[in-house]
Amino acid sequence: MELGVVVATDVHKRYKQVSALAGINLVVERGEIFGVLGPNGAGKTTLIKALVGSSRPNSGSVRVLGLDPRGAPAAVRRQIGYMPQAPALYEDLSPRHNLRFFGRAHGVETLEKRIDDTLDLIGLRARENDAVYGFSGGMKQRLSLACALLHEPKVLFLDEPTAGVDPKLREVFWQHFRDLASRGVTLLVSTHQMDEALLCHRLAILRAGRVLVSETPAELLRRGQSRVRVWRGEQFEETTMLDYRDQLPRLLQRSGLDPAVRRIEVEHDSLDTIVLSLINASEQESVRRRDGDTRRADVSHP
Repeated sequence: MELGVVVATDVHKRYKQVSALAGINLVVERGEIFGVLGPNGAGKTTLIKALVGSSRPNSGSVRVLGLDPRGAPAAVRRQIGYMPQAPALYEDLSPRHNLRFFGRAHGVETLEKRIDDTLDLIGLRARENDAVYGFSGGMKQRLSLACALLHEPKVLFLDEPTAGVDPKLREVFWQHFRDLASRGVTLLVSTHQMDEALLCHRLAILRAGRVLVSETPAELLRRGQSRVRVWRGEQFEETTMLDYRDQLPRLLQRSGLDPAVRRIEVEHDSLDTIVLSLINASEQESVRRRDGDTRRADVSHP
């Protein structure tokens, strides 16, 4: 049985006194767009660095295409693309020369054709011979993504890939991501954009180095509440529901299909609200456990 293209098992990573990853477990399947969400400091970038082999976990294991990124770095790097949060580019070179450098390092065939196609995708063909140091942050972000895509990897690790990119180009990128996934490429994407998160096949919500939940966007949205307003004339009655699909019919039955009902509004919690609720609930639980530990310590040491 295939275990997954990207697998993390009980992964821990500490930086001095800070626990960046505290027992991460996840499995990403072939052809899946797997989103990673969480506040700053949740462990998203640390997780990606562990998966690409640029950071060694203190304990636990990671596997990419069945290989240990630290034990077989050359074999893994040939098959993955990695876009870090901060663009790693040669700023005194042009986009074409940057892509040519990375393409030659990966042994890309028909390199110039691949460079042309990739420059068209990221919208930098008109600036292909300009030095990168004069580019805006969003343009550097686009070129960094191009370097990760150029050699047509089997697995893509993208850390905030569309930060600073305009909405129209973001749509182009995500269409390309979906096309890659349909052809069997696996993508792990860290993002703060909730509209992008909804385009992922599954999402992991991270907080304090742990996975709170790992579900499809539809499953996450079902965790939210709905507010139903039934209007009679100029007045309305509002009811909050956990599952409006089951509860709404009963509400309408109670109204007896009153002819005075002229409008029904249903307002659902957004993914943003649901994610924040999960994170806040986790933080409150951590505080309760910490307070409980403190009280027990006070009792045992009068």
